[in-house]
Amino acid sequence: MGGTARSPDDAAALIDMGLSFAEISVPDAERFRKDLPQYRALAEGAEFFYLCHGPQEGNPNDIESLEKSYLPRVLRMLDLVREIGSKTLTIHLWMDPRFVAPRAIHYKVGFLKRVVQVANRSHININIENLSESHRDFLPVFDAIPELGMTLDLGHAQLLTSRNRAFGFIAHCPERIRHIHLHDNNGGASAEDDLHLPIGQGKVDFLSIFASLKTINYNGTMTLELRPEQIRACLNKVVELLVSACSSEGDLP
Repeated sequence: MGGTARSPDDAAALIDMGLSFAEISVPDAERFRKDLPQYRALAEGAEFFYLCHGPQEGNPNDIESLEKSYLPRVLRMLDLVREIGSKTLTIHLWMDPRFVAPRAIHYKVGFLKRVVQVANRSHININIENLSESHRDFLPVFDAIPELGMTLDLGHAQLLTSRNRAFGFIAHCPERIRHIHLHDNNGGASAEDDLHLPIGQGKVDFLSIFASLKTINYNGTMTLELRPEQIRACLNKVVELLVSACSSEGDLP
């Protein structure tokens, strides 16, 4: 279990809470590079590691911007991911055909192929994170890119749907789920409804989702995608839900 870190201070707070890792949110690669010595110093001598989360893509239908701006930013990130010792980079590329043009989706498959090819040289896993997509939207992408993994965001999976879409991903793409994001919301149909509430303050049925993850023997990492003070407020609740969903404490992610 880990938490989001937007700064070295956040990472220090996660260590203080006894969490295993920080998932560093990196909107700006140059600022991240300046913070690298502090992040490294925090993890030195501790049983603590880092995952990385890349920047937002911007306009999901603007192929020129994706090619000339976003792709270079992601590729620059790979050197930083390697330098901090992380083996995972999660990126956003919206693939929902209700909102993203077929031409853009086709381009993004090629985009991901190139990123995965470069990442493989440094033994870095690339995960695509679900936004409003269903498992059906990701299946062709996974078929085209065997090495591509998935970060299953349980909060995003609650939006634009009557039933949390995590169940579909768990049932149909279990081998691709390498990492999980935890945060709550009340459903809804817009970006403004992606509230990132502490677990238990929204309507996401975490107990049922955790039980479903248990059926596929998921034992990977989970990030509480919240601020440190929110994590402190709900960490015990998350542990209680995991214990309830698992047969023994030894099975917890």
